[in-house]
Amino acid sequence: MNTRRLSFTAPGSVAVRTDPVPEPGPDEVRVRTAVSAISAGTEGLLYRGEAPADLESDAELDALDDDLSYPLSYGYAAVGTVTAVGNRVDDDWLGRQVFAYNPHESHFCRSPDELLSVPETVDSREAALFATLETAVTFVLDGRPLLGERVVVFGQGVVGLLTTALLARFPLEELVVFDRYERRRELAATFGADRALDPEGGDAAERFDEVAGGRADLTYELSGNPDALDDAISTTGFDGRVLVGSWYGTKPASVDLGGRFHRNRIDVRSSQVSTIAPDLSGRWNRDRRHETTWDRLRELELSGLITHEFPLEDADEAYERLENCPESTTQVLLTYR
Repeated sequence: MNTRRLSFTAPGSVAVRTDPVPEPGPDEVRVRTAVSAISAGTEGLLYRGEAPADLESDAELDALDDDLSYPLSYGYAAVGTVTAVGNRVDDDWLGRQVFAYNPHESHFCRSPDELLSVPETVDSREAALFATLETAVTFVLDGRPLLGERVVVFGQGVVGLLTTALLARFPLEELVVFDRYERRRELAATFGADRALDPEGGDAAERFDEVAGGRADLTYELSGNPDALDDAISTTGFDGRVLVGSWYGTKPASVDLGGRFHRNRIDVRSSQVSTIAPDLSGRWNRDRRHETTWDRLRELELSGLITHEFPLEDADEAYERLENCPESTTQVLLTYR
């Protein structure tokens, strides 16, 4: 039996490599992957060759220890079953379903403290959304929505939809989302958005003002499109906050920081999941954020986000579909025989 591993080999090209199945070290377990989730935003940049090649993958994740140059194994949302344990690991780990921030591959070895046990009440396919929902939890923590605020979210990909679902639980005055694709706007409405608008239907700031009765207090830019950052800033009111969760890779962002931005004290801040805001870290750590994410994963109905599943061997079709059919493709999973 061989381990099968996805590799990004060049822009627009992926391949499946094989190696002998690894044996766990004394303090490790071996996991056989059942399903892994593609992160359309980050992995889309890698697939298109738009990620900075000399950037470290992610210092917080031990499984991603190289830079982003080709060839590259990537991914951080694998769910599988522990099939072997090292001689210094408790046998209780055998047969346990676990989540790992691990690249797309059929077998891997990790220490138990790098794994998260999947609650029995969570389906393995939905457990693969854990990392994306954790990102949405971080966005909400960083945004700190308040009672009666007007909030807008640009971009309703998977992370945008999950952020919308969490924000809808707050007592907001108005929650408005913008996305180009009708199906995503429909999903946003089912998750609790008050309005779901097409950004190509006119000036975003004017349309938000029309439906919400004023500018936004809190704006999220999650579209992955640098041009949307201008819309996000212009939609935000006096002393408002703009949270940028998009990663643009090597794509430049040209923004208008003229009169409105300068005079309205607008705060633009990046947000992403690898770290926790310093002023929250005294009360929040990764364990607490993980617990919160599992709780939300159990409560939310997320099966409708998963639109396609492909065997790992057909990963090229999966990435082609994400690139060419975004209007009908939301979350794509890779499966392992």
